[in-house]
Amino acid sequence: MHGYINRIIEKGLNRSLSRSPAVAILGPRQCGKSTTAKLLLKNIPSVYLDLQDRVDRNKLAEPELFFDRHRDELICLDEIQLLPEFFSILRSEIDKDRRPGRFLILGSASRDLIKQSTESLAGRISYTDLTPLLLKEVADISSWSDLWLRGGFPDSILADNEPDSFDWRLDFIRTFMERDIPNLGFNIPVPVIERLWLLLAHYHGQTVNYHKLAGAADISIPTLKKYLAILEQTYMLRILPPASTNLKKRLVKSPKIYLRDSGILHALLEIEEYDYLLANPIAGASWEGFVIENIIALHNRWRPSFVRTSNGAEIDLVLERAGRCHLFECKLSKAPKPSRGFHELVDSMQPESAWLIAPVDEPFEIKKGIVVCSPKHLEISSNI
Repeated sequence: MHGYINRIIEKGLNRSLSRSPAVAILGPRQCGKSTTAKLLLKNIPSVYLDLQDRVDRNKLAEPELFFDRHRDELICLDEIQLLPEFFSILRSEIDKDRRPGRFLILGSASRDLIKQSTESLAGRISYTDLTPLLLKEVADISSWSDLWLRGGFPDSILADNEPDSFDWRLDFIRTFMERDIPNLGFNIPVPVIERLWLLLAHYHGQTVNYHKLAGAADISIPTLKKYLAILEQTYMLRILPPASTNLKKRLVKSPKIYLRDSGILHALLEIEEYDYLLANPIAGASWEGFVIENIIALHNRWRPSFVRTSNGAEIDLVLERAGRCHLFECKLSKAPKPSRGFHELVDSMQPESAWLIAPVDEPFEIKKGIVVCSPKHLEISSNI
């Protein structure tokens, strides 16, 4: 775990702090933001405030005095989404002294949800998104199958046994619904968000039918879209858009939805053990979402989407950037066979590479430019 965090610090945070007055680490609650920050702060003059703590929050009652006292230290503000109005104060302070490395800000909401950060700190802040643990980051402590079952939240994957991991995820879900969403200023009845989240687990990996989903959740379509946006902006949900490609085929226009952490998905569906996961009808879609999250996290500067034609041909994940294109298909099989539609789309889209991600023992090429590999070999695609 510490090796993973040290790599993050070495690769990104130190560089960002050396060039920007403020650096924000954003990601879901309990993904390791505070642990990462505290390890970094051990080596430099700093002060840490947890804004969930009333005593720490009160230290900012007179922010100018606090800043003056700690002007030569890096000031870390944890759970900044609880004080969104504080960004205007930060802007004023940074404009007085624009030295790099003055503030480290941690938040459990996206930059779009913390709107004040983009409005008030434009040109003054650098962002780092922190995901739950990825495949390559747990290679020394866990198998890919355990990571798939338990998900990437550190307390879940590092639990002593399956019941402890499962119980932690159930507690996380309950706390998220009862405390985290209200703390962000959203008044959503717990039974409604609970029902919606369970529905989304069953819809995992499917294209969104807003009318059908809203009816099942017993809410209006505008309310559904609002709630989906909240789940997306708190890193719980991924809404994967359809690709805007020039293929001469009729394409599905609706986005697909995934719960971003496979362990949370399995907890919602009461899947506690690996054998039960393999026997569950959701297994293929769960595998697809698990693989997609790992690939997107490794290539976060690429634009993700999917392609599905009206006759059913599909590419699970398309990564595009500056005219370049890479394709990924997910198959939960030891002997994966891409469909005819997959080959047709590869031929039509002419990507730089195409990948079939399956639980195979060793990577191999099934056709020129199409490679089959397992999740543990995903780093093969790191040259993308």
